[in-house]
Amino acid sequence: MNPKEIKQILQAMVDAEASELTLETPDYKLTVRRGAPAGEGAPQVVPVPVQPQPAPAAPAPQALPPAPAAQPAAPEAAAAQPEAPAKPEEKGTESECPNCVEITAPIVGTFYRAPAPDAEPFVKEGDRIEKGQVVCIIEAMKLFNEIESEVSGIVRKVLVENAEPVEYGQPLFLIEPA
Repeated sequence: MNPKEIKQILQAMVDAEASELTLETPDYKLTVRRGAPAGEGAPQVVPVPVQPQPAPAAPAPQALPPAPAAQPAAPEAAAAQPEAPAKPEEKGTESECPNCVEITAPIVGTFYRAPAPDAEPFVKEGDRIEKGQVVCIIEAMKLFNEIESEVSGIVRKVLVENAEPVEYGQPLFLIEPA
């Protein structure tokens, strides 16, 4: 069977508004189904749980008042948690280089130190860099974004390993301004 014959069979199936077609020859058996099978579609069309759901919906408003009370507490707890880890990181970077400027990730993506896997890194610890110099690449959705230094100076620390995911605002490098 060639593609033209298959196309003709499918067109005939569409024209006849058939939902299933089985063609059997000594060489092969072909079964074609359009749309969801009746067995799978029926439970979706007649949802039995829909009727019991309105009954629990009446007690749900009673459950909702405690939920809003819990929601304000959750953002406070969530806000406190990111701040706690961020402060030790900042202290760690400050103690390593108190005058250093952080270059941070402007987007979420994958951090690459070099333009190609076999190439030298854009910068290494101890390198002198200029403002506007490319220091790394962050890949986001198959787009490779060159990240440039915002200051001139010396690279004191590379904070991310090659090919690691990075978050928005995550420190990538410590640069000692020159």
